[in-house]
Amino acid sequence: MGDAVKKTISLPPDLAEDAERIAREEGKTLSAVIQDALRAARRQRLRGEWKAMQGYWSARAREKGLLKEEDLARFLRRR
Repeated sequence: MGDAVKKTISLPPDLAEDAERIAREEGKTLSAVIQDALRAARRQRLRGEWKAMQGYWSARAREKGLLKEEDLARFLRRR
C-alpha cells in the first residue's frame, strides 16, 4: 500500500476504544478497522441513494400507469 495517504483524525475516547478493541479482536491494524468502517458507511450511503432514485422513478412510472413490463413495452411502442 505504497500509495496510501496518511491522515490524522480525532476520535472521542469511546470510539477510539471500540476501534482498538475491534482491531485486537480481528487481528487487524487500527487503520484497517477505520478503512472498513468508511467503506461500510460509503456502501450504506450509496444504497440509500439508489433506493431514493428507485423510489423516484417508480413513482413516475406509476403516474404513467406503467405497472408491468407489458405496460412499459406498450408505452415505448407509442413513442
